[in-house]
Amino acid sequence: MSAVGSPGTQDAKLARLAQQSRNFGFLLPHTPLLVAYGAAAESYVFSDPNTSLIKSRQFGETLAADLVRRARIRNAGTTQFERLKALDKEGFLHGNVGAAFHEVRALGNDANHGDRDNSDDAFRTLRSCFRLGVWYHRLLTGSREQIAFVPPDPARTPAARNQRLRDQVAQARKALEEARLTYQDQASKAEAEQAARAAAERELSAARAEQQDLARSIAALQEQLKQVEAAQEADYARQRRAEATDSAAASTAVAERARLLDNAEAAAREPLTEVQVRARLDQMLTEAGWQVQDIAEQNLWHQGDHRGNGVAVRETTTARGRADYALYVDRKLVGVIEAKREGADLSAAEAQADRYADHPTDAQQRMLAWRREEPLPFRYVSDGGETRFRSTLDPDSRTRRIFSFHQPRTLARWIRQADEDPQAPSYRARLRWRMPELDEHPLRPAQISAVRGVEDSVALGRGQQGMGQPRSLVQMATGAGKTFTAVTFSYRMLKHARAERVLFLVDRNNLGDQAVAEFENFITPDGARKFADLYHVQRLGAEGMKASSKVVVSTVQRLYMELTGERPTGALAEDAEGEQPYDIPGPVEVSYNPDIPPESFDLIVVDECHRSIYGKWRSVLEYFDAPIVGLTATPVAQTFGYFNGNLVSEYTYQEAVADGVNVDFSVYEIGTRITAEGGVIAQGTIPVRDRRTRRQRYEDLDEDVEYGANQVGVGVISKDQLRTVIRTFRERLFTEIFPERGKRDGSTGELLWDEMYVPKTLIFAKNDNHAEEIVEVVRDVFGKGNDFCAKITHAAKKADERLADFRNLPQLRIAVTVDMIATGTDVKPLECLLFLRDVKSWAYFEQMKGRGARTLSLTEFEKVTPGVGPKTRFVIVDAVGVTQKKKVDAAPLERHTEKQVSLEKLLRKAGAGTIEEEEVSTLAARLAKLDIQMTPEERGEIEQLTGGRPLKEIIHGMIRAVSVDDQQKVRDAAHLTGRDPEREVRALIDHAVQPLAAAPKLRARLLEMRRAKDILYDETSRDELVTAGAVVEDEAASRDVVTSWRQYIEDNRDEIAAIAIAFSADSDTPPADALRRLQNVARAIARPPRAWTPDRLWTAYEQVGEAALRGAHARRTAADLLALLRYELAGGAERGAPQPIPHEERVRERYAAWLTRQHQAGVRFSDRQRWWLDHIAAATIERVRFDTADLDYAPFAARNGTDGFLAEFGERQAEHIIDDLDRELSA
Repeated sequence: MSAVGSPGTQDAKLARLAQQSRNFGFLLPHTPLLVAYGAAAESYVFSDPNTSLIKSRQFGETLAADLVRRARIRNAGTTQFERLKALDKEGFLHGNVGAAFHEVRALGNDANHGDRDNSDDAFRTLRSCFRLGVWYHRLLTGSREQIAFVPPDPARTPAARNQRLRDQVAQARKALEEARLTYQDQASKAEAEQAARAAAERELSAARAEQQDLARSIAALQEQLKQVEAAQEADYARQRRAEATDSAAASTAVAERARLLDNAEAAAREPLTEVQVRARLDQMLTEAGWQVQDIAEQNLWHQGDHRGNGVAVRETTTARGRADYALYVDRKLVGVIEAKREGADLSAAEAQADRYADHPTDAQQRMLAWRREEPLPFRYVSDGGETRFRSTLDPDSRTRRIFSFHQPRTLARWIRQADEDPQAPSYRARLRWRMPELDEHPLRPAQISAVRGVEDSVALGRGQQGMGQPRSLVQMATGAGKTFTAVTFSYRMLKHARAERVLFLVDRNNLGDQAVAEFENFITPDGARKFADLYHVQRLGAEGMKASSKVVVSTVQRLYMELTGERPTGALAEDAEGEQPYDIPGPVEVSYNPDIPPESFDLIVVDECHRSIYGKWRSVLEYFDAPIVGLTATPVAQTFGYFNGNLVSEYTYQEAVADGVNVDFSVYEIGTRITAEGGVIAQGTIPVRDRRTRRQRYEDLDEDVEYGANQVGVGVISKDQLRTVIRTFRERLFTEIFPERGKRDGSTGELLWDEMYVPKTLIFAKNDNHAEEIVEVVRDVFGKGNDFCAKITHAAKKADERLADFRNLPQLRIAVTVDMIATGTDVKPLECLLFLRDVKSWAYFEQMKGRGARTLSLTEFEKVTPGVGPKTRFVIVDAVGVTQKKKVDAAPLERHTEKQVSLEKLLRKAGAGTIEEEEVSTLAARLAKLDIQMTPEERGEIEQLTGGRPLKEIIHGMIRAVSVDDQQKVRDAAHLTGRDPEREVRALIDHAVQPLAAAPKLRARLLEMRRAKDILYDETSRDELVTAGAVVEDEAASRDVVTSWRQYIEDNRDEIAAIAIAFSADSDTPPADALRRLQNVARAIARPPRAWTPDRLWTAYEQVGEAALRGAHARRTAADLLALLRYELAGGAERGAPQPIPHEERVRERYAAWLTRQHQAGVRFSDRQRWWLDHIAAATIERVRFDTADLDYAPFAARNGTDGFLAEFGERQAEHIIDDLDRELSA
C-alpha cells in the first residue's frame, strides 16, 4: 500500500494524466496540480456538472495562489477575491483575464454551496479555465504559440439535450477549425478550410476515444491529490527559506517577478494570424505618420503632416529577397521592416532584415539610399504584438523592443544629426564620445559617483532586461541631493549628447513645483547661467506637452491622462490630499498617441521610484523608447528587480550621517492604555461630528459602545488620549527628549518656557479630521495660539503658504499633517517627528523619517530656532508603536485595502461610471447599513432626491445586478441576439447604479449622513500613561555591536594602526590626508550589513560601560571614531586602557589646560591673539588635527591668513605655538 502513494507513483500518474488531457496537459511543467484539477473538471463536465464546477474553482484558486507566490506578492490575503485584487494592483491581470478568474470563482462558489448544477455553466467555466491555463503558460514562458481548446463531446449523456450547451460546443469546434487554418502549402482558400476541418475532426475523434481513459486516470489520482498539494506546499516553503537566507536565490526571485510583469500584457492577447499581422502593421505605420503604399502605386513625393514626410512601400525587392516594407524619409531610403506571424522567431527575422538592409538591390535603390555606399541604418521587425528596432548608427548597436514605429520626422532628425557629426552620429554615440569631463566643484562625492554612474550606464546600455531600454538605479539617502544630481546629468545630456527632451516623473503633485524650481534655478557649471535661460522647463498640465519643452515634469497619473486623453475625474480624481490615486480599477493601458509618440523623450528620470514603476503603472513608462533612471532613498526588492539589479550608485542613510549630510536620530516612546487597547463610550448623550463640515450635534446612546485601538483617531476621537500623549510630550520635552535645551530658574528650578523654543515638530495624523483635533489639543496643552501650531494638509486653506511659514518662521513650532509633508517635501529645521498614526510600509516610513534627517547651516537654523547651536540630531516620538511593528518590504504604498475602501470613494466611482462589480456589492452593503441608521425624516429627504424611489429599492437593484443568476440571464440573451455578453452585463450594472450616478446631490447627502454618523467622541474615558522614555539598544545588542566592531579592527589591524599613527603630532602624513582616510573608514562601516555610525558605536560602548557618559546628545563624528580605534588598539578594558572620551570634550579640556599652563608661566595673550588660538582649537575639533594650510582659508583668511598669524605672534613664537597646540590637542 505504501508504494501506491509514493512520490514516484504520483509523478507517473500525473505524467500519464497530462498525456491524456489535451486541454491541460501542457501545464505539467509549471504546476502539476493544475493538470489534475483541469482534467478533473473536464472529465466531470457532463456527467457531474456540480463537481466539475468545484474542480474549476480549485483550478482558479491554485493558479492564482501559484502566481502570487511566483510574483512574491506580500499580504495578498487568504481568499481568492483578495488574491485577484492583489494581482490586479500589481499589474498582472490585463484584458479579460480578471473577468475569467472572477467567473470561475463565482460559479465555483455557487456550486460549492449546492446552488449550481447545470452542464452549460460547467462547460463555459471549463473553457475559462483553459483560457487561464493558456494565459499562464504564456506568462511563464513568453510563448506566442497558438493553443486551441479541444471540446469534450456531450454525446450519449443527458447533457446532450441542453440546447445552450450544444451551441457552446459547436462554437468551440468552430474555433478549433479556425485555429488549424493555414494558407501555407495550400492551393486555394477552400482547400485550406477543408484541411483545417479535417485536422480538427481528427483531434476531436482522438479526444472522444481517450475520454474514458481520462476518467479512470482522474479516479486513480483523486485519493492522492492531498499528498500532491502537500508536496507542492513543501516545495514553496523550501523556496521561501532559500530566498530568506541566500542572496542569490533572492535575486533570482526578484528577476523572475520582473520577467513575469514584462510578459503579462502580451500573455493576455491572443496571437495574431498572418493576415491580422499585416493589417496591424499598416495601422501602426499610419498612426505614426507613414504613407503605406503598394510597390505598384509608389509615390515618394507624398507630403506628410507634422509627423514628417515618410513612405512605407510594401513588398520591396532587394538583392537578398523581398522586404515586407521599405522606409523612405524625404524620398531617401533609410530602413526596412520585416513582418512575421505572431509566435514566429523574431531573432531569425532580425537577421533577415539585416540582409535586406545591407544589400539594396539596384542602382535606383542605391541612388535613393541615404548613404549610397552604406547599409540602411534603421531595421525593424514586428509580429504585430512585439516590435523590435536596431539603429546601426549606435555604437555596439543592439536590438531593443519599442511600442511602435518611429515617426518619419524622428528618423529625419536622426539622419540630420548624423550628417552634422559623422564621428558621433547618434544620441548613444554622443553619450560615449561627446561628454566632457565632469566639473566636480559644486557636487558632493556621492553626487559625483551618481552622475558618473548614470552616464556610464546609459551610454553603455547597462541594466537592459531582454530587449528593453537600459535601466539605472540611484540609491541616495534623503537630503543627499537626488534632484540636484538628476538636474546635473540631465543638463549634460541635453547640452553635450543633444538629448531631445527629458521626462522627470515625481511621486506627488506637491513635489512637481519643487522639481521645476530646482531645474529652473540650476546654475550651469560651464557658463554660470540659469538652466531656465537655456531650456524650457514645463510642468505638464491641461495645455498638453509643448514642442519647445526640453524638460517635462509630471506625475505618472498626469502623464497617463495626457497619453489617453482622460480627464482627472472619476477614478483619477484628486483625493483629499490633492493627489491622483495610484490604486485605480482595471488595467492601466495606453495606446499610440501621435502627439506624444514613444520617442518623445531621450531620458526618463523617476524620482521616488519605489512607487510609480510598479504594477499597472509600468505600462506608461514602457510606452516610451528611452532609458530610465530611478532615484530613491528607499529601494525595496521590487525596485532592484525592475532595474535588473543595475545599481549604479549607492549612498545610504548611515553613510550620509557619517558624512554629515544627514543627522542621526533617537526614538522616544509614549504609550497609553487607550492607544493600545481602545476604550468604552458610556451610554448617554455624546457629541457626534460631521466629518466634512465639522458641525457638531448630540445623540443619545442607549448602551455602552466599545471601540478598538484601530478605531482611535478614525471612527472615534478620544480627547483624553490625545491630551495624555501631547501633555506627556510637553512635560518630557526639555527633561528627557531634549534635556540639553532645558533652561531653569536659578532659585525655583522651574523650566523657563518663555526663554525656550519648542523644537520644530511635525505630527503625523490619520486623516484630516484627526489632524484638526490634534491641532486643538496642542494649542490647549501648550497654551499657545494659531501661530504656534497649524494643520498643513491639502485640505487646509493656503497649505503652501503655511508650509513656507513652517520652514521659515520662528513662531510656528508645530505642524500637523497627514501625507502632504510625508515624502519629498523639505523642512530642514525639523527636529522632532511625532507619530499618531501607524505606517505599514517600510519604504513609506523611511520617507517620513527622512523629513527630520536634513541638515542645514547654523545661520539658517538660528533664524528659526535661535540660541540652541547647530542641528545635530532629530527625535522620533512614537506614540503608536510604529517603530516596533514589523513593516512590509513592499512596493507602492496603498492607502486603502479593499476592506477599507471608503463610502466616499465608492460613491465617487459610481458617479464616474468606473465602479467595479465587487465594489457595487460593497456599496450596496454600506448603503443598507446606512438605511438602517436613518431616521424617517432622513429617508423622506432621500426619496425627494431620488424622485420618490426608496433607498431600499436602489439597493435591491444593485444586489440583483451583481447576482450570478441575473448576470447569466443577460449573457444568455446576448448570445441569442449576437451582442457582446460582457458589455450587456456591464450595462446591467450601470443601470443599477444609475440612480446614484445621475444624482450628485443624492450622493453628497448620503455621504453627509454617513459622516454625521461616523465620528463618535469619547468624553467619558480617562486615559492613563503606560510608558514614556527613550528607546535604547539593550546591553546584549550593544555588546554584539562592540564585539563585531572589535573583529572589524582585528581584520583590518594594519590599516587601522596606520590611520592612528597618521594622527600623531609627529606624523609626516598631512592632516587632510589623515582625515580623508578616517572618513573612508567611517563610510565603509556605514554601509550594509554593518550600518555603523560613530553615534551608534559610541552608544554601544556607553551601554557596556566602556565609554564616558558625557554630552549624551552631542553628535559623534569621525574624530570620536578615532578615539574608539585608539582605545581598541591599546587593548581596551582587558588591558586597562583609559576609557575613550568624546573628541570635542577632550580638545576643549586640553585647550583649557594649555591656556592655564601658559597663564601660570606668565604668558598673556591679547584678545586678537586669543581669536587665532580659539579658532585653531575649533578647527582641531572639526578636522582632528590642525593643518597649517588651513590658515589661508576661512575664517583665518579674513585676517590675512598665514601672514596675519605671523604678524600677530612673531615668526618664532608662531611656529612654537602651532607645534605646541598640535601636540597638545591632537586626538
